[in-house]
Amino acid sequence: MREKILIVDDEEDIVSFIKDYLEDEGYEVYTANNGREALLASTKALDLILLDIMMPDFDGFEVCKKIREAISCPIIFLSARQSESDRIKGLGVGGDDYVVKPFSIKELKARIEAHLRREKRVPLNNKSKISFEKLTLDINAHKVYYGEEIILLTAKEFDIVELLAIHSGQVFSKEQIYGKVWGYDAEGDSSTVAEHVKKIRAKFIKVDAQLNHISTVWGVGYRWERCK
Repeated sequence: MREKILIVDDEEDIVSFIKDYLEDEGYEVYTANNGREALLASTKALDLILLDIMMPDFDGFEVCKKIREAISCPIIFLSARQSESDRIKGLGVGGDDYVVKPFSIKELKARIEAHLRREKRVPLNNKSKISFEKLTLDINAHKVYYGEEIILLTAKEFDIVELLAIHSGQVFSKEQIYGKVWGYDAEGDSSTVAEHVKKIRAKFIKVDAQLNHISTVWGVGYRWERCK
């Protein structure tokens, strides 16, 4: 089955160019030209979203925040804005990657493929589920459950939880987490890890005020505690 990708950008030439290229590569492609159309299109069963920042109605940051409550597929920001603060904000509101315009279409394809591969990956130890009392990580399905309730995490949030949970008790620095989750050649820096951990904790506490498996090791990084 072909993966479904949504392109959101108000520059029709860019949308048309990316759409034609991705369709030639075998993807099923949807498009939106503004934030409002993006919110409507996000109700489809999407595998990945390419999201511009500067758009009518809602900017990309607002769109990302709104759809993250209901969708967990990877979101790659596409933007001419190059500042570090914009990249950090994009990752902080739920984005998984940030590509600066103008970009190489081959590099964009490589990033798309990398994110889609992560969504499908099978753990090396072939253990598809890990449980910590009522909290369960379904590695193959890329989902976290608290009892029967799903805790909706973004792709990067899940990757952080998976990394820490599989290595329960081991301390990882923010730099190590960033390198393993985003890739060592990714644009940005490790400060975004703290923002993602903050969001994970908020989602955990929302289902149970005592649910906080991620401990901060001051001056070092983070560690997963089996019982917390």
